[in-house]
Amino acid sequence: MRRLPLGLSILASLAIPACLATGTSSQGTTTASTPGSGNQGAGLPSHGQGGAISKLDSRLQALIAAQGLTGDPSTGRSLPSIQDPIAQLGRELFFTKGLGGDQDTACATCHHPVMGAGDNLSVGVGVDAEDEDLLGPGRVHEAGSPNWDGGPTIPRNAPTTFNVALWDKYLFWNGRVESLGKTAGMNGNDGQGITTPDYPWPTVDPNAFSNLVHAQARFPVTSMDEMKGFFFEFGNFPQATREHLAARIGDYGIGQGELPYSDWADLFRTAFNQPGALPEDVVTEQNIAIALSEYQRSQTFVATPWRDYVQGDLNAISTDAKLGALLFFRDRASGGADCASCHAGDFFTDEEHYVLAMPQVGRGQSVNIGATQDVGRFLVDGKPEHLYAFRTPTLLNVAVTGPWSHAGAYTTLEGVVRHHLNPAQALQNYDFGQLAPDVQTADTVANTSLALQQLYWVRNNGFTTVEDIALSSEQVQQLVAFLHTLTDPCVEDRQCLDAWIPDPASPDPDGRRLVGHDQFGNPF
Repeated sequence: MRRLPLGLSILASLAIPACLATGTSSQGTTTASTPGSGNQGAGLPSHGQGGAISKLDSRLQALIAAQGLTGDPSTGRSLPSIQDPIAQLGRELFFTKGLGGDQDTACATCHHPVMGAGDNLSVGVGVDAEDEDLLGPGRVHEAGSPNWDGGPTIPRNAPTTFNVALWDKYLFWNGRVESLGKTAGMNGNDGQGITTPDYPWPTVDPNAFSNLVHAQARFPVTSMDEMKGFFFEFGNFPQATREHLAARIGDYGIGQGELPYSDWADLFRTAFNQPGALPEDVVTEQNIAIALSEYQRSQTFVATPWRDYVQGDLNAISTDAKLGALLFFRDRASGGADCASCHAGDFFTDEEHYVLAMPQVGRGQSVNIGATQDVGRFLVDGKPEHLYAFRTPTLLNVAVTGPWSHAGAYTTLEGVVRHHLNPAQALQNYDFGQLAPDVQTADTVANTSLALQQLYWVRNNGFTTVEDIALSSEQVQQLVAFLHTLTDPCVEDRQCLDAWIPDPASPDPDGRRLVGHDQFGNPF
């Protein structure tokens, strides 16, 4: 078993923290949900359960009330249905490899609903895979392709698109798509602007005018490693790539004839209610982004056992999960792990960026070309406290969104929890054997040691960070049991997910639909 032999001098010098914030998070316990829309009040047991409420339930229900939880972060938001015409169009676009520069990748390549709307890889492989339709474990970069080094090409773990409509501040691990208003419940659609990599931070991007998801949807197609490839629109600005792809999808101008065939124009006319529109007027890069974003925004999965418990069904979760919830929501002074100081509210995130010193595996993403570090939020805003800082992920559906961390370094929830409780100890005991053999690790020790030093610096300069806490193995398992209650059963049910996956028997708009399979040939 290969371990991570971090220098003992570093470990000895760092009183490295873990799951708990030492300062007050910007969101605190405020939820983005709008209360009073038909949900049962928090802490009220439903009828028919009989008997007095237990002491354990009483304590937990009191915490729920104090945190102001409703169990449902989607309440009060304007969200599309997957049955809406634009979301239906977006589903087809999400699964076409025609949006890949070399027509070998689709959005669903790295964000397939069956794989937790991710790819089940620590760090992924986008373009130039040996088998372009093989998704998840077993997908490898083709030898001899541009930038080939024997390992995955994408520097960070693919974040889930599930519940992406519930983010109000930032998208991407380093928050490079950012709502300047950050208005709760608006998904960035508050009229105050969104900044993106197309413009220097924090300049408003005038083309990101709808919401955070619309803004984000315009970027994977411009990434060489993810979808664009290394020769398509080589050397040109991202907007040239988007417009070329729109022309390809619409079968006009520079992109005419690039697909086997194209039935897209009629689908766009129907979805956007423009029956007489010319292809170049309705199949635009903006309409593509809008359709993709509405499809993703329809992926709202919040019907969790925890929601049922919060709304009054005291039998919805196990005793171990209830004990884990107490640990999660209680602060240190009350004997808890204070996880909710960062994983706050009904969405289980404050959407802010913190240094956790997770193992740095993969290619990394640095200010220096070729460097294998990943400097995180620092690459966006240049703030010293954001060096190696990454966005707090939501914990909804966390059971299906692994591997976990910005580089997918942990393949079990227990491993993630133990890292939060004591990063230095977790890193000393880190098992490289949990990674796929092609994941790059040559610089992991050096790069992760730098992140540990940064964690110590952040802590000692008064910035919000994490603190060591000693929990028993039983308590760790209770936390894990609680985390499992945060997953909507629909995301583990292929039939329930059918509405978000094109029927292989339905017409293919361009002959480039992704019909993925796993490493054993089983179709998704």
